[in-house]
Amino acid sequence: MIKLNEADIELLKMAREAITANYDHGGYRHTVGAAVRCPDGKIYVGVNVYSLHGACAEQVAIGTAITAGERLFETIVAVRGERGEEIIPPCGNCRQILSDYMPECQVILMGEDAPFKIGAKELLPYAAHVEY
Repeated sequence: MIKLNEADIELLKMAREAITANYDHGGYRHTVGAAVRCPDGKIYVGVNVYSLHGACAEQVAIGTAITAGERLFETIVAVRGERGEEIIPPCGNCRQILSDYMPECQVILMGEDAPFKIGAKELLPYAAHVEY
């Protein structure tokens, strides 16, 4: 487990700002925010798009970064709630995407007492890594 640094605190803040600005109180289509940081320090955010085949906030943030030309990723975090008060782990599908696109990326998770970082590849043990 790796402790968070100042850049990680900023990443968490950006994820919280993304969901705070877009939280859907009535339809619950946008309840999760995510932020991904690249090695150059650029941060890309996203919110979930809920429907029958919706996209998770992490997927939206990663897609936004890739659309901007990014291919290397340093750290990612997802938060849930009206103000992003809860740090949540990636779902199974997101774990597979992290494994495929960024196995060396760090993922911010909530521990018993404090947030910490862990390698994305540790979230999906024994995964076959796909090169795109």
